[in-house]
Amino acid sequence: MMKQFALMLCVFVLTFVHALAGGFGTSAIVTFKARGVLTASTKGMADPFAKRSLTINDPVRIASVSKLVVAFGVMRLVDRGTLNLDRDVSDYLGWRFRNPAFPDTPIALRLLLSHQSSLTYNVDYVIPLGGTVQASVADSKAWDGAHPPGTYFRYANLNFPIIASVMEAVTRERFDVLMARLVFKPLKLDACFNWTTCSDESAARAVVLTDGVGTVRRDHLQGKRPACPTLPAADGSCDLSNYKPGTNGALFSPQGGLRISARGLATIGQILLRRGRGFLKPASFKAMVTPLWRYDGTNGDIEDGFWCSYGLAVQALASGATGCKDDPFGDGRRRIGHPGEAYGLRSGLWVDPARGTGTAYFITAVADDAPQGRSAFKAVEEALLQARK
Repeated sequence: MMKQFALMLCVFVLTFVHALAGGFGTSAIVTFKARGVLTASTKGMADPFAKRSLTINDPVRIASVSKLVVAFGVMRLVDRGTLNLDRDVSDYLGWRFRNPAFPDTPIALRLLLSHQSSLTYNVDYVIPLGGTVQASVADSKAWDGAHPPGTYFRYANLNFPIIASVMEAVTRERFDVLMARLVFKPLKLDACFNWTTCSDESAARAVVLTDGVGTVRRDHLQGKRPACPTLPAADGSCDLSNYKPGTNGALFSPQGGLRISARGLATIGQILLRRGRGFLKPASFKAMVTPLWRYDGTNGDIEDGFWCSYGLAVQALASGATGCKDDPFGDGRRRIGHPGEAYGLRSGLWVDPARGTGTAYFITAVADDAPQGRSAFKAVEEALLQARK
């Protein structure tokens, strides 16, 4: 009876969410345990123009949850001895990577993954074909001049193009292809970055991201892959044949460009619930999920209480720190995972290790000024999560 009531409540919440987005929003939520799906619900159209209904198998640009998946790829390379979390990434990149205000302080993958590298949002992290990450970070505005690397948390997307560049430099493989080899193929996931390694069937099921009145934000593919999977060069060309891996890890959007379904996201969550067993070594899994940074009142920019505890691309919820509002479930339970926000989409992957359960979700066509919840998350996210917790 309780399970039936929970399902009815979730259907009501999904309908409410859909109505808020003027009929253009979609939402999907999957709850799961370590080796199975518990419940799954969807609402709305994956493609409102073709009147194609959303399913839990339809891939969406999942935004910053991508970072957690990239960390899986990094840790797979750490397990093989290809990367070291504490080595100066300058050694991998082949050029001196430093905050100009602190030129003697090396920056390692551990600091990049935990957003303690001292990079900021003050330069563009979307770098076109023909550009380089080296040129982007040569701009002093890319850096926090007040806090040395390793002393301050500041969430910044630019960390992940650097991480992707490191991965490319050591393997001599393009980031999108490398992630398919390290993560998606071993997990049997039809997922990809910027559509390059997904199947044709997956691309045909793309979720179109729109605003609340139907303006397309991303991925109106109409059954075809994008003509250029990266930001084209300055002259409009898109010839990837001469690209040198390691020079521009931003090309395939490691910070947010993962296309994956709600069901696929649940598969990633199941790896978290299984503590990486069969996929990561125990030490690597522990390094990922153990908070490397915790807010103490002064040591980070918490963005109105959103970020308060963070490991290697893994956020911990319900930290309990003063000033923190990081509990969208509203029950005070510790969960780990990652949120996402871009182009009107809100998403999340959260697991409760103590209970052995998890939740994967996304909602589209959420306005930037949509009502805030009691936490630092949007009210529509809280409603969806609290109906299924």
